[in-house]
Amino acid sequence: MFRLASVTMLTLALAACSNPPKVEAPATAPASSTTAATAPAAPGTPAAPQAAPESRVAAVDLGAAKPGASTAAAHLDPASPISRQRSIYFDFDQFVIRAEDRPVVEAHGKYLASARTLKVSIEGNADERGSREYNLALGQKRAQAVVQSLKLLGANDEQLEAVSYGEERPKATGHDEAAWAENRRADIRYK
Repeated sequence: MFRLASVTMLTLALAACSNPPKVEAPATAPASSTTAATAPAAPGTPAAPQAAPESRVAAVDLGAAKPGASTAAAHLDPASPISRQRSIYFDFDQFVIRAEDRPVVEAHGKYLASARTLKVSIEGNADERGSREYNLALGQKRAQAVVQSLKLLGANDEQLEAVSYGEERPKATGHDEAAWAENRRADIRYK
C-alpha cells in the first residue's frame, strides 16, 4: 500500500512538473495617432495581420565603423595591424626590444589597455644556435621583456603570460643568418 501511494505521488509530481509554464502575451504598443482604429472583421473574412511586438533587446554599439570596414575586434580582423603584426624580433643573443619593433609593442599595449578582458600569451623564441637550455632561458627573457613593455603601456598582469619555446618553434627552417633572424622573436598570441 505504501509503495502504491509513493508511486502515485511521484507520478503526480512529475506530471505537474512536465507542464510548460504559461507565457503571457506581450502588451501591444499603443496605436499611434496616425493609425485609425480597426473594426472587428466581419465573419468569414480573414483577420488583418497584427504587427510584430517591438523587440526588447538592446542594440549593441560596436563603434562607428568606416564604410566597408570589418566590425570584428582588431585582434580577430585579418586586415588590422593588431592581427597582422604580432612578432617582435631581437638581435643575436639579446632580449632588448629593438627600436623598429617598439611601434608593434606600443600598438598591442594600448589595445590591451583598452580591452581589459583580453588575454595574451607572449611566446619567446630563439634560433637553433646554442644549447636547448640556453635557448629556453633566452626565449623566456625575450617574452618577459615584451610583457614588461606591455605592462608599462597599460596592460595588467592578469592579461599577460610569458612562455618560452626556445628553438622548438622556428618560423624559418633555413640554417643561415636570414632564417636565424626570423626565429629570434617573441610572438603575441591572443587567447
